[in-house]
Amino acid sequence: MSRLRDAVDGGSAFVPYLAVGDPSYDESLRYVESLAAGGADAIELGLPFSEPIAEGPTIQEAIVRALDAGMTPERFFEFVEDLDVDVPLVCMTYYNLLYQYGELDDGEQRPRPFVERAAEAGLSGFVVPDLPAEEAAPLRAACDEFDMDLVSIVAPTTEDERLERLVDVSSGYLYVQARLGVTGTDVEAADRTAESLDRLAAYDVPKAVGFGIDSGEKAADVIEAGADGIIVGSALVDIVAEGHEQDRDTEAVADDIRSLASELKSGARRGHERRVPRAEGQ
Repeated sequence: MSRLRDAVDGGSAFVPYLAVGDPSYDESLRYVESLAAGGADAIELGLPFSEPIAEGPTIQEAIVRALDAGMTPERFFEFVEDLDVDVPLVCMTYYNLLYQYGELDDGEQRPRPFVERAAEAGLSGFVVPDLPAEEAAPLRAACDEFDMDLVSIVAPTTEDERLERLVDVSSGYLYVQARLGVTGTDVEAADRTAESLDRLAAYDVPKAVGFGIDSGEKAADVIEAGADGIIVGSALVDIVAEGHEQDRDTEAVADDIRSLASELKSGARRGHERRVPRAEGQ
């Protein structure tokens, strides 16, 4: 079993996201480390890309701040190496950055150079929102070579044939969208969670639900509905954005991030506790 799958397979996993380099390299390091201190089981690290089509305004603005602060793929790898955390790390980015990275040796195929460097830095896997399952074979092969995971995103409208393809190229966990659209926290996260998870029940891979989770109670609801984990981004990025706009002390912002992380992890545990007696009574 991969380290990433092992982290998400306990039934109450908390997988937060932050954009790396937002609003600066050093502040971002502190904020990511505060996620681990707050109970994260794995962390999705956003490698900023200039056209983040799957992101809502909150994360788009974080990406702009990170790019303005000088974040690049190589700086991203240095960031991963500088982190002092003991949880699996996932690179969330767009395929163009993977494809364009580095020089090729004779006979080498893209995106192998990026995957090799990611493994060297200490990453455990990838989420690539714009990579179709039909075109994922080169990345899947590189991940297999370097013992890394590839996480697919499954939407509520993903049809059976496409769903099979996404599961076939996936490992670690499935990123299950709680709703349609881009990332954000403006709708109820659990609206279609149970329905989506029912469709995925036959597949032997952990399911982590994201989009719209911004409180411990929402986290509990999603886990109780059958998810193995929760993925939270915008609610945490909002704390970073507000701290930057208000010119707050880095440690104060880190404390707020750690506090929300702890609330979300506790909610996930409560949801798992509520789900287990219900399942035993069926």
